[in-house]
Amino acid sequence: MGQLYIPVLLGGVSSQPEARFVAELIAAVGAGLDGIETEVISSESFDFPGDGNDPEGKDARYTAITARADGFFVVAAERNHGFPGSLKRMLDSELKHYIHKPVAFAGLSNDQWGGVRGIEALVSTVREMGLVVTFSDMQFPHAAELFDATGVLQNDSYRRYIEGAWTELIWMATVLRQGRETVPSKYHT
Repeated sequence: MGQLYIPVLLGGVSSQPEARFVAELIAAVGAGLDGIETEVISSESFDFPGDGNDPEGKDARYTAITARADGFFVVAAERNHGFPGSLKRMLDSELKHYIHKPVAFAGLSNDQWGGVRGIEALVSTVREMGLVVTFSDMQFPHAAELFDATGVLQNDSYRRYIEGAWTELIWMATVLRQGRETVPSKYHT
């Protein structure tokens, strides 16, 4: 079936460096798994003018990433019981390339909830975009305390949890890729 490309999407990191630490850790765990190619894709690396899925609101580099991707692992720092606007804008820029692809979530916050409310807000948003949500979410409560100043994880048990989330995402990506390639749909030409 070939290698799967599953980028780690990161939104809103300027004020919260631990969000980047979480994304880099998730990508490192994924890259260590057989048959997976991944990289961290930050919303801050793209220009998304406008406010939706319109031709002038796209960044060709991100369009190419979504077209190639077999699934996505989204990292979102919780903002006011939601997720960063920069992540929403990045997600909104593409719709065509999300349909029937899986997505896993990692939420983080500096309180005990670990971004769970942000993940809950993301579920209905990505469902409308055609993405298929896995059930293996990751939460990183008290995220600032989980890493040292250089981004080194202070609790190695998180690696095992991340592997579990990757396992589910990989299974979904494999099955949905096969479906997109072999089962006729008006969304896949």
